[in-house]
Amino acid sequence: MEAWQLYESSFPQEERRTLEVQEKIMQNAEYNFEVVFSGDRMLGFILWWGFKDVVFVEHFATSPELRGQGYGKIILQEFLKRGKRPVILEVELPEPGIKERRIGFYERLGFTLNTHQYVQPPMQKGCGALTLYLMSYPKEYSAESVAHFVDNYHPLIYDQGLL
Repeated sequence: MEAWQLYESSFPQEERRTLEVQEKIMQNAEYNFEVVFSGDRMLGFILWWGFKDVVFVEHFATSPELRGQGYGKIILQEFLKRGKRPVILEVELPEPGIKERRIGFYERLGFTLNTHQYVQPPMQKGCGALTLYLMSYPKEYSAESVAHFVDNYHPLIYDQGLL
C-alpha cells in the first residue's frame, strides 16, 4: 500500500492509472512493479516493461523524504546495470524548473533526450493524450525506433480497452 500511495502522490492524474486498471496491467508477463527497499524501509519503485528489444520505464519515484540524497541515482544505476537491452522512458517537454531538472538527472545517468514527435495515450478516462519526449539509454533512439515502439508496444502499455 505504501508503494501505491507514493505512486499516486508522485504523478499527476493524467500520468497514472487507476488502481483497478493497474491491477489488470500487472497481469502482463512483460510488466514489472518493482519496489526497492533497504531493510524494511521503502526507498522507491520502478515500474517497467521488459520487451524483447527494449525496456520501457513507465514510472520511477523515490520516497519524498529521500529525494535529493542520491537514492534515485543509485536505484537507476543498479537497474541499468542489470540489462542488455536499450532503456527508454518518457519525460515532459523541458520547461524551466522541475521538468528541466528531471531531464538533467536522466542525462547525468547517461540517457539521451530524443525530440522526435511522441504522444502518450490517455492513462485514465477523461484525461487527454500528452505530448512528451522519450529519453533513451545508452544512446539516441531513432525516429524509426520510436515509431516501432509506438506501433508494437503502445497497444499493450496503454490498452484503452481497460480504461
